Amino acid sequence: MLKAYFVLTKSGIVVFAIISALAGYGISLNPFETFDPLAPLFLIFGLYFVSSGSFALNQAQEWKLDALMDRTKNRPIPLAQLAPWQAWSVGFLWCILGLIFLLALGPWPAGLALLTIFLYNGVYTMFWKRRWAFAAVPGAIPGAMPVVIGYSVNETQLWTAECFYLFMIMFLWQMPHFWSLAIRYQKDYQQGGFPVLPTRLGIERTLYHMGLYLITYVGVALAAPWFLHVNLLYLLLVLPISLKLVWEFFKYFQAGAQKSWIRFFLWINLSLLVYLLVPVADRWVYFWMSGRI
Repeated sequence: MLKAYFVLTKSGIVVFAIISALAGYGISLNPFETFDPLAPLFLIFGLYFVSSGSFALNQAQEWKLDALMDRTKNRPIPLAQLAPWQAWSVGFLWCILGLIFLLALGPWPAGLALLTIFLYNGVYTMFWKRRWAFAAVPGAIPGAMPVVIGYSVNETQLWTAECFYLFMIMFLWQMPHFWSLAIRYQKDYQQGGFPVLPTRLGIERTLYHMGLYLITYVGVALAAPWFLHVNLLYLLLVLPISLKLVWEFFKYFQAGAQKSWIRFFLWINLSLLVYLLVPVADRWVYFWMSGRI
């Protein structure tokens, strides 16, 4: 039953959401103000419950389609390990609990989280995903919101260079990440009736679109010094990771997506962690080294 719960709530993706939220929190935290240790804890619990609840709702919404695809037919509801009403109950309860935790941090984190649930479970799941080959593009907006939620805990002015960088990194990452999965599981998406890019435009054109978003993604990461404070770790990690990622995509592209899939997939995921966490580490190392905190 515990395994079914972790699958229902997509715990691995939830971890990414929490890490990205903490990156936003770390960038917006003022080192000259008194630190409240409850704030990051409330953020972690809030994001955990909101993300887990949203994913549970997603599987309650799509379980009949999940049963048609080999990749998802072993999820808890198609396997009858959980009934749809149980997933609905967990989803709503967890979302409400998460919103309560985030509301304790202020109206902005809670409001942004509520908007994220609406965009993901309402607009994306019910409309974009089922009707549009490029649904991953607007669908990346709720996917990028955790980092903005974390940023909003300490800063209500969201139109800043720092917040823009964090949002764009998470937004742009999702297209090459998702479309590589869509290529890998193209037959599954056809069986489920989802009009993903490889099924509508073919693998070759999908790879071109992936390349455009990947280059933009890497370009934003390399332009980090124009958005926020970076230092030594930027040189040591961001530059080599970027070169390695582009090289892995080149090999993946040259092979027509028939080889090197897992290598590219792992490197694109690792790059996200580096691009989000290095600016946080650089910022706080800078303050520590300068003796300001």
